[in-house]
Amino acid sequence: MIGLPCQQMFPSQLPPANVNGVRPADVAVFSSIGLDMHSTELSVVTSRLQELMSLFNPALINPLSDENNPYTPQVLPHSTLMEQAKDVSHHLQNNQDSWKLLLVIVRVDQLCICEQQQVTSAVREMVKEVDDVLQLLHSQLRKAVVSVALWDGEHTTFHNKMCPCLETNTGGEFRLQRAALTLALKESLDELLVKKQWFGDRDDFTVILQETPLTTDPSSVASEKPLSESQASQQTDKLVVQMWTNLLQPTSDQHHTEDKEKIITLPCPTEVRPFLRTEGNSPAYHHREASPLLHPFTGTEMPCEDFSPSPSIPTSVHELRPGDVKVVAAIGDSLTAGNGIASSPSNILDVLRQYRGLSWSIGGDENLTTVTTLPNILKYFNPNVTGYSVGMGKQDTPQAFLNQAVAGAKSKDLLPQAQNLVKRMKNDPKINMEKDWKVISVFIGGNDVCDHCYNSLLFSVENYLNNVRETLDYLHKQVPRALVNLIEPLHIAPLRDMHMDPSLKCPTWLVNILCPCVVLPKPNSEALERVEAMNKGYQTVLNELVESGRYDSGSDFTVVIQPFFRQIVVPRLPDGRPDRSFFSADCFHLSQKAQTMMARSLWNNMLEPLGNKTTTQDFTANIQLKCPAKTSPYIRTYNNSNYSYAGPSPTPGPIPNWGSDFSCVNFAPSDTVPTSVHRLRPADIKVVAALGDATTAGLGAKAKTVFNLNKQYRGVSWSIGGDGSLETVTTLPNILKKFNPRLKGFSRGQLSITKGFNMAAPGVKTSEIKEQVKELIKAMRESKEVNFEKDWKLVTIFVGEIDLCSYCLDQNNLSPKNYSHNLMLSLDMLYAEVPRLLVNVVEILQIDPLKTVKKNTLGCSLLQRTNCPCVINPLENSPEFEEIKRINREYQTEIHNLFSGDRYDGKDDFAAVLQPFLHNYFIPHIGEGEADTSFFSADCFHISERAHAEMAIGLWNNMLEPVGGKKDYNNFMYNRAKIHCPSEERPFIFTKMNSWPDSPVTSPTTPMPTGGQETGTTFLTTVPAPKCPPALPVWVPVVAAIASILVGIALTSVFCVCTQRGKKNVEKPVEMKGTNF
Repeated sequence: MIGLPCQQMFPSQLPPANVNGVRPADVAVFSSIGLDMHSTELSVVTSRLQELMSLFNPALINPLSDENNPYTPQVLPHSTLMEQAKDVSHHLQNNQDSWKLLLVIVRVDQLCICEQQQVTSAVREMVKEVDDVLQLLHSQLRKAVVSVALWDGEHTTFHNKMCPCLETNTGGEFRLQRAALTLALKESLDELLVKKQWFGDRDDFTVILQETPLTTDPSSVASEKPLSESQASQQTDKLVVQMWTNLLQPTSDQHHTEDKEKIITLPCPTEVRPFLRTEGNSPAYHHREASPLLHPFTGTEMPCEDFSPSPSIPTSVHELRPGDVKVVAAIGDSLTAGNGIASSPSNILDVLRQYRGLSWSIGGDENLTTVTTLPNILKYFNPNVTGYSVGMGKQDTPQAFLNQAVAGAKSKDLLPQAQNLVKRMKNDPKINMEKDWKVISVFIGGNDVCDHCYNSLLFSVENYLNNVRETLDYLHKQVPRALVNLIEPLHIAPLRDMHMDPSLKCPTWLVNILCPCVVLPKPNSEALERVEAMNKGYQTVLNELVESGRYDSGSDFTVVIQPFFRQIVVPRLPDGRPDRSFFSADCFHLSQKAQTMMARSLWNNMLEPLGNKTTTQDFTANIQLKCPAKTSPYIRTYNNSNYSYAGPSPTPGPIPNWGSDFSCVNFAPSDTVPTSVHRLRPADIKVVAALGDATTAGLGAKAKTVFNLNKQYRGVSWSIGGDGSLETVTTLPNILKKFNPRLKGFSRGQLSITKGFNMAAPGVKTSEIKEQVKELIKAMRESKEVNFEKDWKLVTIFVGEIDLCSYCLDQNNLSPKNYSHNLMLSLDMLYAEVPRLLVNVVEILQIDPLKTVKKNTLGCSLLQRTNCPCVINPLENSPEFEEIKRINREYQTEIHNLFSGDRYDGKDDFAAVLQPFLHNYFIPHIGEGEADTSFFSADCFHISERAHAEMAIGLWNNMLEPVGGKKDYNNFMYNRAKIHCPSEERPFIFTKMNSWPDSPVTSPTTPMPTGGQETGTTFLTTVPAPKCPPALPVWVPVVAAIASILVGIALTSVFCVCTQRGKKNVEKPVEMKGTNF
């Protein structure tokens, strides 16, 4: 976190007489209400905010805080806001002459709403409770700024028990519900404060509603797993900064979209806007000021004259006329479920309502003259068509019928929808499953794109294709006489236009939650380019799937791509601004006006021949319905369009090698040999070395049979091999040789005399790495090719797999604490003895996926168990297997703890960096859940040359990612172009010190790890670093130090005030290496 110290940290020259002129440093008392014993994260956020306020006024007090720790607010045992407000008011009576800041936390996460009809009453009750609290505070307190903040944070097991229906919602539905509820509550509270004029009838009291509600990061929902410890800590920091930002007067540089940030900048009060925000000094936009949208005409004129079906029921899908269609159905996400279609612009809660009867592809409310949908068009051709949805409700209601779309759904959710759809078809007496012709519309992918930046592997183009293909395969097998409209995912980036113009008054913070990976990136950023590439990739693979002819094995089933969403033309007003009337109240879902246009475009696409279909949805165009051609009155397929599929992509030949392509253009070393490891470029590295076990030794890497398993193919080892060139063998040294062809230390071939500085050995545990360190230092010192003092060296350490595999046999010696301690001892030796050194420590992999690697051979069935008994032998879900997974996680936690401090930050020519790309380990699969054994040697345990190549790429790419922003998962999908390049702006290998913008490139001076001696070379032996007790966070001493400095500075502030008054420029946050809260 960066931004401190601020320049405007001093109090007013005279105590402010008016609440609109209170600076942060004028606040003498801080308190909060709304916490409970289950709100752990909220308690941390409020205590850190109090800590931050104390930097402006070191004398700040909180009458309710823990006496032993002034930065820990007391969690009141009362259950209601009113009871807490009474307690706070009582305790603040002795501080009436001091300015007070009181947070009123409104807990959205404590609302339990299971039915749509409960929403309005729940919001009304919450607003009434807040109103009562504010009236009490207004009557009891003087000199007070009351800041009301909405919190929708922790949804813990406790909250789920209190509200069991939360567990039944899908992740996407839950996120939409909570976001809409939060916004509705905010708007209702805003309306209350406008009505009460912010309780501002006195100069010494006001209430302000914080502009942006405090919501947790959607990445845990997107990635479908809890946040890691580091992610959770960063989320807490972001929430602290958000609350702090809400308290200050807004400035022009506070509201901007960023890429998925790893750097958190703390804003500062400015010279022209130095006060705590109030309605008096910073009037805000209030949602009731929004101009109402006119209800557009959403009916459509039918221009066609011939509605007749075929003379007899067709037997071929290629002769299917609109009048022959008996059944319509649809699956997809909220755009098909109908969320918010008829919502007014001021009713955000109504976005939760699913207007399925108005849905463009499946709704059947009223008729075409008032509601334009595909079924209402088809009713002209067959009044008895069935399957469409009517009215409102979720997918499991009777009125949803064959509209089985689910709000928030992603492509992985599509198959269950298809299964429910088929079940409903088969169980409905009105549908003849074998004889009735059916049109099924499939539209999915928007939510995948919205969340792809949180898990690019889960939402990869390959996984998207697999999910859709699996669903279409199921429909192909289960549903006879069907034409499937496969609608391309819409081009989603133009959605950003709605959130770039503040005059539209769109709730951008809400859409940041619903679709962060699309809305947050900066214009022209790499992140935005990835959005476009992902979106285009989804569209492309759907076309390739259908063009393969996979679904045209018979005459009664086909899939047709409908591409009208490939490009989007954003509707605009005469003044050039985006037209909000095409969107629902959240500026994310589409209104009935837009759905009308979509239904027309889908129908027209269905009648356009393949090869000549419209590929642009122009919301500004006056789209008229087309009619079936007289010469070909059918719904168009490849056959009746005289269209030839491109056919399946040619089967690729065998991959000749596991080399990689290299596209980097900047190979230059530093102008002069750097003296700081934080300025180290790839070309500056002169020597490579590696320590570890069989993986680094290359054991069995090229073995095709069990007879070669004992051979060490060190030349292809991922972190140290140097056989051939990068074009044929992908290893870290072969990448580095592109930057420095004179690189030394890599291993070649299989002979020990050519192993270079590859000190790894099969079967090694972490306790034996110290001996490898000694051997390496000795070899480097004695080498005539190495200038030990001046050459920059790169050492990679990867070890621990054997520890885990043997843990059940020796739990005491192989404990997670010992694993970390042994690594620490090895790093201490390198730190003490080797100058100019960068150490890669590769995090131990998640080992349980190894259990899925199976092959019906003697080597795999026998040797795998012998090599790793504690992982392979236990049964799935057995206590023993669950225990080894827990120990695996503890190994990972311990190594993170080792790197979380500053133990190795004391030397400017040394850095140890944790590379986490194996933290979440994925083994690619082939077929149904079958692990791809091409990544493993003949024993299904040691890795093959292919996996060595992938690990080399993962390690190299991790090295070019900043600390805190490194990918913690592997991507073993084959691609020769996955190697990243150093950036022009920051062409260094990333360390902790150079991972932040404008960060210092020299390390702070800290004592070296203390220790004694071992026989031979002098090495450091250490004991684990003492840890602070939990009650004393590491940031408290920093605060105390800064507070002491501020007291001294305050004595001289009077000399600075006059000078500062003369300045007119607006101060921006000072970016420097700041305190980590």
